[in-house]
Amino acid sequence: MSLIPSFFGSRQSNVFDPFSLDVWDPFDGFFNSALSSVPSSARETSQFANMRIDWKETPEAHVFKADLPGLKKEEVKVEVEEGRILQISGERNKEQEEKTDTWHRVERSSGIFLRRFRLPENAKMEEVKASMENGVLTVTVPKVEKKKPEVKAIDISG
Repeated sequence: MSLIPSFFGSRQSNVFDPFSLDVWDPFDGFFNSALSSVPSSARETSQFANMRIDWKETPEAHVFKADLPGLKKEEVKVEVEEGRILQISGERNKEQEEKTDTWHRVERSSGIFLRRFRLPENAKMEEVKASMENGVLTVTVPKVEKKKPEVKAIDISG
């Protein structure tokens, strides 16, 4: 039994353990109730849709790297569309549930993902290459070589 009454929740406090004191969280339960009206399939898809992609530009190319742990290259599509659009998409299937299984936590997301990027004018869209290694997708889009301005030496007379 606690020596200090808990005003902010149902958890018990222990006066001798400073880490057990109740801390009131004004957002406790807010997100659970806000998401209760959203279908679970939409929540699952939206979690995986936030796939993180790095895009860096080197002097030679635009390089995209996406973490896709657990996916095979056959489950991922890289496409180039008109208008210099690079599209990366795929699907991670949900693990089959057995009637005898008791799940304690489900944190890995599943569902369809799709990311699109409009590439700059200097992208060579016909030379895009993609590779996948250790769950990391790397897409390389070479850049059009900049023409160096031609410099012409002028003789000075007089």
